[in-house]
Amino acid sequence: MTTKEIVIFGAADANTMVQARDVASRAERVALMADNHFGYIMPVGGVAAYRGKVSVAGVGFDIACGNAAIRTDWQLSSFEGLEALADEIAAAISFGIGRKNKSDDAPVNHPLFEGAAWEAIPDKHARDQLKAKAREQLGTVGSGNHYVDVFVDEKGFVWVGVHFGSRGLGHTLASNFMALAQNQPWGTRVKETEALLSLDDELGRAYWATMNLAGEYAYAGREWVARKVVSLMGANEVEMVHNHHNFAWKEHHVVDGESEEVVVVRKGSTPARPGQKGFVGGSMGDDAVILQGARDVKPEAFAAMFSTVHGAGRVMSRTEAAGKWDYKRKVRKTTGKISKKMMQSWLKKKGVILRGGGLDEAPQAYRRLPEVLKAQGKTIEVLHTLKPLIVVMAGEAEFDPYKD
Repeated sequence: MTTKEIVIFGAADANTMVQARDVASRAERVALMADNHFGYIMPVGGVAAYRGKVSVAGVGFDIACGNAAIRTDWQLSSFEGLEALADEIAAAISFGIGRKNKSDDAPVNHPLFEGAAWEAIPDKHARDQLKAKAREQLGTVGSGNHYVDVFVDEKGFVWVGVHFGSRGLGHTLASNFMALAQNQPWGTRVKETEALLSLDDELGRAYWATMNLAGEYAYAGREWVARKVVSLMGANEVEMVHNHHNFAWKEHHVVDGESEEVVVVRKGSTPARPGQKGFVGGSMGDDAVILQGARDVKPEAFAAMFSTVHGAGRVMSRTEAAGKWDYKRKVRKTTGKISKKMMQSWLKKKGVILRGGGLDEAPQAYRRLPEVLKAQGKTIEVLHTLKPLIVVMAGEAEFDPYKD
């Protein structure tokens, strides 16, 4: 299961391993979850532990991307009108860059907008602009693999699940702290490189504060969207499962034979301490799961730094799957390996109602989640299997610079 100092669940391709070894040259410990694939600087599905430092590239551009799922009190057997509900979700929730719906109840006056962490942004004008953009985008879902889904579990209960992060706020923070780490002023566009920031330094503390601000922002957005859909259904919330999977935490883990506090960066990886629940999606045409970290702790769980997958993991890049898209003219410039007929055939067989969605997110572009979960071994326990009924995503022609 190990290659030198890197713990690997399942398998990893050559390019992903190159990235993982590069991360391992700086980190104290590195692990790859079974949904791992090539990413920006650090592999998606990667976990890395650092002594007193945080990796801006590791947390990524979509700071605090994560999943939230709500179990409702509704039984599918008593519910009709799935097609109408799909249309209502698509109309009530905004997908893409800004808010396009008419909702007046998005939490744009959330207390987070008065938080002290905003002061860590050195330029007041930039700070005010970013805060205004964040207000505008709070409660929007974005595009790419971000979604709102309606599921049914093995007991017939209906769930609502969402996947997205901190939108333009997180992207702007990551880009600019990379610039500051290269001694460039806020607002300067720089090459995407690793920036390891010490939490003992002013810059590292500023990033940590704003990263947590983006985490609070992402939580507020996901909870509002998920609860909005539950209200559209006329159902009641019974339970919420909510996690970041692009984030950093201060945790205790064994390093060099001793337990110590380290900064654990999870990029596309779900925290999974014993009994800690997580919502993990597959693809638009596959089941999702509610899982938890195994209560009977095995050595593999320590090796994974109490982490697990965040999804099924891609087997094709977006371009490989769908070809290239001209967003200005809204036409396809080149074709990929997946056709609309292939995607629709899969969804019809699974009985999934789709609104929006592009070929880059077709089920064929992803691994199968059961295989990925099996590769995680006894580190996790599946509590519920969620069959997709409705999937709502941004349309194929929707350009969104913050989708990753």
